[in-house]
Amino acid sequence: MINSMILDLNRNGSAIRAMFEEGTKMAKEFGRENVYDYSLGNPSVVPPAEIRETLLDIVAHEDENVLHGYMNNAGFEDVRASIADHLNKEFGTAFSAKNILMTVGAAGGLNVILKTLVNPGDEVITFAPFFGEYRNYVRNADGVLVIAATDPDTFLPVPEVLASVITPKTKALIVNTPNNPTGVVYSEELIVKIADVLRAKEAEYGTSIYLIADEPYRELVYDGATVPYLTKYYHNTVVGYSYSKSLSLPGERIGYLVLPDELDDADEIIPGAAAANRVLGFVNAPSLIQKVVGRCQDAKVDVEIYNRNRELLYGKLTEYGFSCIKPQGAFYLFVKAPNGDDKAFVAAAKKYHILMVAGTGFGGPGYVRLAYCVSYDMIERSLPGFKALAEEYGLR
Repeated sequence: MINSMILDLNRNGSAIRAMFEEGTKMAKEFGRENVYDYSLGNPSVVPPAEIRETLLDIVAHEDENVLHGYMNNAGFEDVRASIADHLNKEFGTAFSAKNILMTVGAAGGLNVILKTLVNPGDEVITFAPFFGEYRNYVRNADGVLVIAATDPDTFLPVPEVLASVITPKTKALIVNTPNNPTGVVYSEELIVKIADVLRAKEAEYGTSIYLIADEPYRELVYDGATVPYLTKYYHNTVVGYSYSKSLSLPGERIGYLVLPDELDDADEIIPGAAAANRVLGFVNAPSLIQKVVGRCQDAKVDVEIYNRNRELLYGKLTEYGFSCIKPQGAFYLFVKAPNGDDKAFVAAAKKYHILMVAGTGFGGPGYVRLAYCVSYDMIERSLPGFKALAEEYGLR
């Protein structure tokens, strides 16, 4: 018998990936232009031109032995220094290269910090709805995932609910803002209240509780929304970041962790995370793309493209009678399933060649997630299907 966790993943794999594979099959059967795939958060916006230009320059001029060789498990020092300087200018922080650990995307970073912090049986809290892979990342570290409910009307955390689920075994809280799958952004006022709860519970139990900020969507915000930088509000904050969305580089698997000096046991956590990077098998983040992002700290994708998609899809779906809060960030709509059965709603949508993901996998049953990081033209072509789906459910 193979490992029980992997056996479980085989039987109950990622709903997102399952729908993505379904889309590939349907595209072969019906033609790709006739399939409307909202399943995977795979950016449709091309990377900024600086990425390609910098990549070509680095390949042409950098020492190949350095470029393709091993480095410190934390990553190239010049790249880490560049990132620290950029964060300091943008957020008024005081990081140096030693506070940055280059990782294999945000997913690799989360696994690294959980492996560094969590002992078997330790509890890690997250707010529902949440990115479903958190279950597996916490399980990888032999931890226990504890799910805290959010306000059902806004999907925002409720500080009193958070306080009620913290125990002496609580090691960390994962916060994802802008949020996948809801698109909500946590305000500064809310972050302050969360930090107050964590400090009070640390004092009550005499423990350290770490706030892990998962921030792959930080730059993808709309309507003037701002995303507070969490290290400024709570001393035990670790930030995980990815360039997958901000620079449209998901396949390159590049990101970083911010490990501030203010962390409890920082002298052990900072080198410990580098060791975890090694023993988890990452060894180091990909060398070539490290160098590229190190030089492209000011590059940005055109967020207005996603905003245009958001306005069209949200406007039409609500016009058809579907219920959804308007997201302030990321590129997802979390739509209420008519009659409350998200899996049945996903199945019904497939009749119209529309692919979306059931909210149950995100800890949000009764909803579905639509990733609108697709072409504007695809959204337009999918609208008759959404209209027919609304009519099927008696929404019109």
